[in-house]
Amino acid sequence: MSKIMISVGEASGDLHGASVARALKAIQPDVKLFGMGGQAMLEAGVDIVYDIADLGIIGFVEVIKNLPRLFRLRDTLAELMERERPDVLVIIDYPGFNMKLAKIAKNKGIPVVSYISPSVWAWGRGRAKEVAETVQKVAAIFPFEADVYREAGANVAFVGHPLLDIVKTTMAQQEAFEYFSASSEEPVVLLLPGSRQQEITNLLPVMLETAEKIADQIPKCQFFLPIASTISREMIQNIISKYKVEVILTKDRTYDLMNMAHIAIAASGTVTLEAALLKLPTIIIYKTAMLTYFLGKILVKIPYISLPNIVAGRKIVPELLQYAVTADNIAKEAMPLLMEPTIHKAVVTDLEEVRRKLGATGAVHRVAQEILAVAQSPLGGSL
Repeated sequence: MSKIMISVGEASGDLHGASVARALKAIQPDVKLFGMGGQAMLEAGVDIVYDIADLGIIGFVEVIKNLPRLFRLRDTLAELMERERPDVLVIIDYPGFNMKLAKIAKNKGIPVVSYISPSVWAWGRGRAKEVAETVQKVAAIFPFEADVYREAGANVAFVGHPLLDIVKTTMAQQEAFEYFSASSEEPVVLLLPGSRQQEITNLLPVMLETAEKIADQIPKCQFFLPIASTISREMIQNIISKYKVEVILTKDRTYDLMNMAHIAIAASGTVTLEAALLKLPTIIIYKTAMLTYFLGKILVKIPYISLPNIVAGRKIVPELLQYAVTADNIAKEAMPLLMEPTIHKAVVTDLEEVRRKLGATGAVHRVAQEILAVAQSPLGGSL
């Protein structure tokens, strides 16, 4: 029986961790899974020793403010590793924290698999060398990511993108309209402010102000907001109550919701790629602390921040950053997509290209195989 520790730090990682957990159990039913995660991983059979519900921290400045808490958490998980001695540690995204945990694991002689690895193609290749020196295996989800890690000397398996397996609707589009009590005759706009409290605080107010502007021009426009598992409904409702627009809150069947929507306004992150796979035109916004923003401008080496544009290699969906994140600017991008079918159709065609570039399904199963190979090999799966 393999003993596997998994570490994730936010809602998107929790979903990926849950998918990996189910795939591991399908291959090896008696596998023992434990670690840091959320509700999705718990439901997938992982023994959650630390719930990530209040862990959503982003940006250089924000991380510095929370260092004492993060240090305590790191020490707690290090003690857990020492006590349980897992056959492998699987780190999923959340690189600032998880790479430090990976180094602790390496020092303890515990091999590490990195999945949804640090975005070295964005931050520069020096970071790839650090990962290569720390982990036993990188399970790469993008072909260009695999190339960068190989050049840095990492043991890499290109597994493909897991969202191709995860992003699936469960009902026909008309059924979705009925399920969500929405009209198929009027536009549907999704508000996707993120899965961290900080993102909600930064982005939801401007989204709601934008919704007011859209409603002024399209009075019967329908607004929906799926609530991430890491965010309280009360927090969202308190913010919405300050604006003169009706927003329907949902908690399940988000992919069906995306499939019936006309456009989305979304925080930059995994959700933008989920929307792209469902061919949902999205206006992508991002705003953070000023120091974080300026440091990012210096350090990030790519022209785009959103995954659909990065995968496409060109700008196919709008991106608004920092000062540009205003209700006027967002509404200016949204209205043509809502009012002009030819513009909407052109973006949908571009989004189909994104799906083609991500390759074949089966990524999650391949990741599970790689993890078990590392867990079962005395050489950490390097053969």
